Amino acid sequence: MEITPVEAFELPYYTVVFTSVKKPEAYADGSYPEAAQLMNDLVKGVDGYLGHENASTPGGLSITVGYFRDEEAIKAWRQNLEHQRVQKQGRAEWYDSYTCHVAKVERSYGFRRDA
Repeated sequence: MEITPVEAFELPYYTVVFTSVKKPEAYADGSYPEAAQLMNDLVKGVDGYLGHENASTPGGLSITVGYFRDEEAIKAWRQNLEHQRVQKQGRAEWYDSYTCHVAKVERSYGFRRDA
């Protein structure tokens, strides 16, 4: 499988950057990876969801960047009841800290080396 960044979308669009530091024991019982997979699957059903990217370090820092067509799509995701349930569980069990940044993308470009 080729690893590539998410392509640029028709402007403007929105991005949600979720940066977290997980507790060392977050992976111990397998509930965090299951919940992360559930969130990846559920967000794809949100009208206006465009894609997302994840990156993490061995020390527990994780960044997820989600791309959405508009603020209504972000609101729909934020109001998803299963998403809200997992957020509560994350605060109670998995995260030492997190931040969430929402931004309107007004310019986007990229580069790709031809094979």
